[in-house]
Amino acid sequence: MNLPNILTLSRIVMIPVFVVVFYLPVAWRYEVSAAIFALAAATDWLDGYLARKLDQSTPFGAFLDPVADKLMVAVALTVLVDEHHTLLLTLPATIIIGREIVISALREWMAEVGSRASVAVSYIGKIKTTVQMVAIIMLLGSVPDIGWARAGIGLLYIAAGLTLWSMVLYLQAAWPDLFPGSGEQRRIDSSD
Repeated sequence: MNLPNILTLSRIVMIPVFVVVFYLPVAWRYEVSAAIFALAAATDWLDGYLARKLDQSTPFGAFLDPVADKLMVAVALTVLVDEHHTLLLTLPATIIIGREIVISALREWMAEVGSRASVAVSYIGKIKTTVQMVAIIMLLGSVPDIGWARAGIGLLYIAAGLTLWSMVLYLQAAWPDLFPGSGEQRRIDSSD
């Protein structure tokens, strides 16, 4: 167990703390739950940086890091949908969570057929993640239907658009393996 893996595990531990704080019957619940989510987002960047910088990448970390990220985002979007009770927020949240399920399944299948590298994370995925995290922090830290929450929903729509775009890129890269004989395999380079 190394420091990057401990940071990744800390994100998973933060999830129930985040949920409990979000539903506390106190006025400061929005700001504190947003701070917990922001801390989790920062540890996501930090654990990856430290794993590369200290040469401490491990198979366990490579497995757990995307799981922790997806859990934290899915839980945050779920509590926000519950809090806002609006199609305006539910639609982009559904797109983002649905895309994560599709891409996770695609990556697993591609690994089974030995083509995992063809569905590596793209740069657009990194931009999507940044916009998504900022949107979620803004939404968590705001009372529904005020300026910051509306701006957060706007950013969440941008993140949902980028989510769909990156999903298309993943599917294009995997297309030759999904439908053999339909074209040349494309590769998306980068790492997450």
